[in-house]
Amino acid sequence: MDNRFRLEILSRPENVGLARVTVSAFAAQLDPTVEELEEVKGAVSEAVSNAIVHGYQGRPDGVVVVEGFLDGDLLEVHVEDRGKGIEDVARALEPEYTTDPQRLGLGFNFMRFWMDEVEVESRPGEGTRVVMRKKLRSASKG
Repeated sequence: MDNRFRLEILSRPENVGLARVTVSAFAAQLDPTVEELEEVKGAVSEAVSNAIVHGYQGRPDGVVVVEGFLDGDLLEVHVEDRGKGIEDVARALEPEYTTDPQRLGLGFNFMRFWMDEVEVESRPGEGTRVVMRKKLRSASKG
């Protein structure tokens, strides 16, 4: 591992942007393309928003932990909450599955589209951990 960071934020919607910017600044060390940075920021937004909306069900006092790791040209991001957890992870990963009729149920699909790998670990009543990986190519190398 070449570098890492850890950020703990309260489960408040206004902190989604902080997580996005932090991961983006961290990933910028590898000189990724603008498109890659936008994809990473989008995936982080979805994961953190899921923790806030679904994990903590909008409670502003939960803690969301965002960690980033760089290893060569690989960026790995973990987003973890200690909220309600997911009953059926396989079903939650299906397109348009949602437990909230106000939501589209596309968050995990977006994460999987923007990142090379997405893993979801969850236990009901204990929380959820999303691990996302993306190999970044240097913008200066084309």
